[in-house]
Amino acid sequence: MRVEVWSDVVCPWCYVGKRRLETALERFPHRDQVEVVWRSFQLDPTAPEGETHPTLPALAAKYGTSVEQMRENMRGLEETAAAEGLEYHLADGVSGNTLLAHELLHLAAEHGKRNELKERLLHAYFEEQRSVFDVESLVPLAVEVGLDEVEVREALTDRRFRWAVSEDSATAIELGARGVPFFVVDRKYAAPGAQPAEVLLQLLERAWADAHPLVTVPPADGCADDTCAV
Repeated sequence: MRVEVWSDVVCPWCYVGKRRLETALERFPHRDQVEVVWRSFQLDPTAPEGETHPTLPALAAKYGTSVEQMRENMRGLEETAAAEGLEYHLADGVSGNTLLAHELLHLAAEHGKRNELKERLLHAYFEEQRSVFDVESLVPLAVEVGLDEVEVREALTDRRFRWAVSEDSATAIELGARGVPFFVVDRKYAAPGAQPAEVLLQLLERAWADAHPLVTVPPADGCADDTCAV
């Protein structure tokens, strides 16, 4: 069974959703037969590459609220994240274009390191307040999970995976995604948003049951209830 998750590495709800999916998988009896695939989706693909800006005032302006109100909203989300074991510092964050980070994730996938890099990028951004927006910020994180520095720099320079990021985003739209995280199981069942672990577990169970229907064996000679055919 395949679970595809469209998300961005600077989406706070995406990290919460990742933890909730992991909790659901821990409770799922067939978890060893589930493949999780992280797909690319940029919250703001129009952001200029190579530039960053403080997140707090930008979000306040975007939603037409005060900086203090946005700060309070962020505190609420930080509490939600803390319940999943995550330590956020949202008001201190910076934002930028995440295209390079997604390209790097596709390189990691070729080496079987996409899951590890996805976690490392999210942890670096949300819990360590590190940049994930440029080559020099991304290279050491990639090396930490076992990727070759020279290959990483080459891939992020020649942009060989740019098409793969665009393809992921286009597929998400085709499947009905309007935001992230967006969970899809076997391209049949979808769950938008950072759903509770219980909901994701139900999604897994339903998909598994539909893919593995019970087989009814025709009855053999024998007894039925308290009577026997002679």
